[in-house]
Amino acid sequence: MRLTILIDGYNLLGAFGKQRPEQVSAADEAREALITRLSLYGQRKGHPVTVVFDAWREPTGLEHHEHRTGVQVVFTKRGERADQVIQRLAREYGRDCAVVSSDLEIIQTAKSHGAFVMKSQEFKVKLELLGNSKSHAGKAMAPKQSWTKPEEESPPARLDKKGNPRKLPKAVRNRKRRLKGF
Repeated sequence: MRLTILIDGYNLLGAFGKQRPEQVSAADEAREALITRLSLYGQRKGHPVTVVFDAWREPTGLEHHEHRTGVQVVFTKRGERADQVIQRLAREYGRDCAVVSSDLEIIQTAKSHGAFVMKSQEFKVKLELLGNSKSHAGKAMAPKQSWTKPEEESPPARLDKKGNPRKLPKAVRNRKRRLKGF
């Protein structure tokens, strides 16, 4: 199933450690490098990719769409945040999209409309693994991920729990199944 991937551009750049640069040329370079990476990802995985950047300071004042190397790039209009555009697109696509953002408001909206949600850090790892596998001809190993909740988040243990203790919870199994498409 082809999912449209909606990405909060500056949020993902922040996951790479690149905050919004104040110089225009540095910001352009960071955006272009991200778009190039996303283009390779989209071509490799076969998912349409849309990345949204805040551009409310731009003099044009209109929402601007560009299609570059297989990636739909959206710059917001004056007075509108990328969060609002991503939420609108998540409502439009519903279950047919995956949203990449670490913003809790976006995550809640996307989940409420049935979209699959992936945090920016998690998607960053996927992009890095894709880059490593291409350069090392498939020899890169995925890092081990723990699918259990940290101790402070896990509920107290129940002794009367029924079911297979070695089987992951259904929500975790479903998430792992959906992640295989990425």
